[in-house]
Amino acid sequence: MKTFLQVSILILAVLMIACNDNISNKAKNGPVKVELKKIQDGSYQLFCDGKPFYIKGAGLGGDNIKSLVENGGNTIRTWSTGTSSLEGNQMLDQAAANGLKVVMGLDVARERHGFDYNDTVAVKNQLERLSQEVLIYKDHPAMLAWGIGNELNLHYTNPGVWNAVNDIAAMIHKLDPNHPTTTMFAGAGKTEIDYVKERCPEIDFLSFQIYGDIKNLPDYIAKAGYEGAYTITEWGTVGHWEVEKTEWGRPIELTSSERAHLVTEWYQGVIAAQSKQCIGSFVFLWGQKQERTPTWYGLFTEDGCAMESVDAMFYNWNGKWPENRAPQILHFFLNDQNAYQNIKLLPGEKCIAKAEVTDPNTDPIDYTFEILTEVPENQQSLGGDYEKRPVSILKHNTADGVNTLEFVAPSHEGQYRIFVYAGDGKNKVATANIPFLVTSR
Repeated sequence: MKTFLQVSILILAVLMIACNDNISNKAKNGPVKVELKKIQDGSYQLFCDGKPFYIKGAGLGGDNIKSLVENGGNTIRTWSTGTSSLEGNQMLDQAAANGLKVVMGLDVARERHGFDYNDTVAVKNQLERLSQEVLIYKDHPAMLAWGIGNELNLHYTNPGVWNAVNDIAAMIHKLDPNHPTTTMFAGAGKTEIDYVKERCPEIDFLSFQIYGDIKNLPDYIAKAGYEGAYTITEWGTVGHWEVEKTEWGRPIELTSSERAHLVTEWYQGVIAAQSKQCIGSFVFLWGQKQERTPTWYGLFTEDGCAMESVDAMFYNWNGKWPENRAPQILHFFLNDQNAYQNIKLLPGEKCIAKAEVTDPNTDPIDYTFEILTEVPENQQSLGGDYEKRPVSILKHNTADGVNTLEFVAPSHEGQYRIFVYAGDGKNKVATANIPFLVTSR
């Protein structure tokens, strides 16, 4: 008689096979050998199955694999292996079916979430858990590399974390000789780079997550004396901590067009220009997420429309622009003022918002306006953790391409933000928003 555990394992195996008939066939192909080599001119190069491979990647949010391929991407990264082996294999199978490689993230505990790297038992248990994850996925042909943890240096004090990272990398090299290892930094601080150089000889290359400061990354790496290979695993806009703020402390977001301009500038001037050490990058986020606003970091809106930064990545990866390009936002005003003018309104005050938008394909534009409350300060996320979407106060679609909205300010005093979404009817959109304060004083 089979035990409950044996039955559970059998059921899981059947479900995995039924979910995707290609899993077993792909597994028969075995792992693809990935190597990091220093070539004759002194530069670093990834080789995948013996062929040079440059990462044109994105952090994937949602079911956007096909659109990544259509725009010229070749790699995705994850932050973990998923909530189950079934989920992880589905993701890898889907990537393989679309010709993509995967940098598989391993969810390593963070000190800022309460993990103690002086607790030897907890550290040992984590290593054992991660070794089981490596055994599950190491031979999948879509695997490119392992990402050990995410921003473990963010708000930490114990450098012992890097000893744990090295032990994880050593474990991976023992169990999986076919795929290199990396760890993802928040920023590019010399102290952390020195720690990894000293304590993590098993790490094959470094990965940096850097936003508005990306233009200084080559200098940071040079000053740290790091001469190895690296990737940039998050980039794509200016961080909410790096921008101008209103008098009441709210960050001012770039328009989608301002952001797209920087995406092109940074890719051409920083990422592609550092070809000696940089072996590729992952734009963030190929999807949508809420972090301070619903539009700050994702390259897509909540309803799946692509912003102009997607066009910029198409250009970066293909050397030409897509046939249909996103609308471009020139200006967005609230009562003839822009986002930098600390707009204050009286409760119930009559207002008018106006967007000035152009479309490279001369497509007709539809406008949607929305007013959200700001995220309460005690609910703001840290380091990309979950953040609840703010409350919607008003949402209105204008008719016949009308680019203005007349409304009255909320009756309750507080901090708000008005958004505009200008769509071309072909799943491309321009966005902008303005923070404002409702006060009777």
